[in-house]
Amino acid sequence: MKKLIASALLLASVSAPAFAQDAVPFSGPYIAGVVGLDHVDFDADTHDSGLLYGGIVGYDVNVNGAVFGIEGEYADSEVKKFGVRSDRDLYAGVRIGGEIVPNVMAYAKGGYTNARFEDAADDGIKLDGYRLGAGLETTVQGFIARAEYRYSRYENVGSVNPERHQAALILGYRF
Repeated sequence: MKKLIASALLLASVSAPAFAQDAVPFSGPYIAGVVGLDHVDFDADTHDSGLLYGGIVGYDVNVNGAVFGIEGEYADSEVKKFGVRSDRDLYAGVRIGGEIVPNVMAYAKGGYTNARFEDAADDGIKLDGYRLGAGLETTVQGFIARAEYRYSRYENVGSVNPERHQAALILGYRF
């Protein structure tokens, strides 16, 4: 009986690395948290920076080393200037990337964003816009880590041309 158990353990230890090599990197569903720096320019003279935080859900497909994905994000930040406060920021978009070295992917992203800003005088204003970004992602045993830069541009409000620059660190898990 001891020889049977020892043989089973030996077989399992030898075959486990083979299973890990069969997994396709950067493929499948994931969830992640995001934290970083949010810099909002309301116009040339009015801007502020603050803490960015939120969550992301997404799904990637790796096709012969090319990664195609979709993702959605809900974020908020601590930006507040002249009584105007940044509220929630919604994003839905796509990612395209590729593995540049083992377990490291470079990618670009783009999509739709909708931000809400509030002031004391009313319920707030919702602005539609687009987001472009780029980053690096690494993965180890299902855990993912990303460093990312994102630029968002929103529709004009009178003479105000709001835009946002974000530097984000994203940590999550791929299923």
